[in-house]
Amino acid sequence: MTNLQFDRAKWSQDSEGFWLSLRVKFPALAKKFVESIKDRLYVAELKEYREKRSLDANAYCWLLVGKIADVLRTDKDSVYFNALKDYGQGGAVSVEQKYTDNFKRAWKYHESIGTSELNGKHFEHFRFWVGSHLYDTREMSILIDGIVSECKALEIDTATPEELARIKSRWGE
Repeated sequence: MTNLQFDRAKWSQDSEGFWLSLRVKFPALAKKFVESIKDRLYVAELKEYREKRSLDANAYCWLLVGKIADVLRTDKDSVYFNALKDYGQGGAVSVEQKYTDNFKRAWKYHESIGTSELNGKHFEHFRFWVGSHLYDTREMSILIDGIVSECKALEIDTATPEELARIKSRWGE
């Protein structure tokens, strides 16, 4: 798989068909990909670039989760799930009951919020949360800020504002 960053695009048409041209940030990578193309069908997924959080941010998140778990005498996963519920990203979905086991396997962080029936089909409704490993820098910042506030309420030492600024400044590297 090749990921290419681009900031502009053009399309054109000639006797061979329609073309999409991209102005790429790393031309050597694009050239290498073009030279490796074989006579096969490829799929391109284009999406807006979003910075990812750094491993420092993720490590710091789990360090604080562990400290909270120690103080509350519970497990890290429970603390993490509660943090996702309070500060994380997610949504709600209705799933036909015959598919609920598949949904539960696919979405680790979920809660059932009820059931209903519509046109003879039975549905279960879920609230779900996305794991922080998929967060961008903004989403991770919100999560960590929430966890830091919980640590302060429990009188758990956290990074100084300067250290926290350093961790945040490295997100996206």
